[in-house]
Amino acid sequence: MSIVEKALRKLQGSAPAAPQLPAVATAPTVVAGALERGPRTVVRSTRVVTLNHAELREAGMLPPKEGERRISQQLRQIKRPLIDAALNRGGKGVENGRVVMVASAMPGEGKTFTSINLALSLAVEKDVEVLLIDGDVAKPHISRQLGVADAPGLLDALVNHELDVESVVMNTDFPNLSLLPAGTQTEEATELLASERMLEVTRDLVAHDRHRIVVFDSPPLVLTTESHAVAQIAGQILLVVRAGVTSQRVLTDAIGRLGDHPSVSLVLNQSVVESPGGYYYVAYGDAGRPAADP
Repeated sequence: MSIVEKALRKLQGSAPAAPQLPAVATAPTVVAGALERGPRTVVRSTRVVTLNHAELREAGMLPPKEGERRISQQLRQIKRPLIDAALNRGGKGVENGRVVMVASAMPGEGKTFTSINLALSLAVEKDVEVLLIDGDVAKPHISRQLGVADAPGLLDALVNHELDVESVVMNTDFPNLSLLPAGTQTEEATELLASERMLEVTRDLVAHDRHRIVVFDSPPLVLTTESHAVAQIAGQILLVVRAGVTSQRVLTDAIGRLGDHPSVSLVLNQSVVESPGGYYYVAYGDAGRPAADP
């Protein structure tokens, strides 16, 4: 049974007896990487973003302390196939696999929670550098929560062709993790994200370090058009589905909007299932945000 079928059955209340959480689809064979380009020297912003774990936990962007170990284990299951596809380990690479888009059908499904925690989990790898991009430009929750909503970022680099995007990337106090804020708001966000400039910017970000994986927190698929533009340049897409909230109709609509993208995986969020050992596993998300109608 495919992962999509499993997710749909879960949403209908008839999930298999022993589902595996979280699940990630198998990546297809790699083709030539269209975003690859040679390294270059740039001057990065000297501003360092501090990750206040207590504040992030209070905002629902990190799991509660008692759930950290469980979530960490689940994230390892998610990230391993992503890394293999991104770095072409074992011949499992995909085209542009180092650009990972984290999406959801509707707001409140745990997309931003997944983006942040996936980025943190990836950053502890020995051979990986992580760039977290706040691509939800209409509602830049990551930028606001981390206190960089006023800083230049992605949209500024798209507007100004003379601006080197790497110059607005910020280091964080978490090793191997950097951040690209959403940037200055503009009514042309959709057109900018769908432009050739966006492809150029993404290519530059990937080319900066051959070990870099870009995690792109995108807008909801069903409510916005910006996310469709991002999907065109992402090599891998994680679609976050909130158990008991995301309806089958909405999920089917979201998947349909991704077209024939070759590497789409589903992550079932906030689901409680009993394991063979008798333990319960819960994936936490943005519980404080408005949820889609069930």
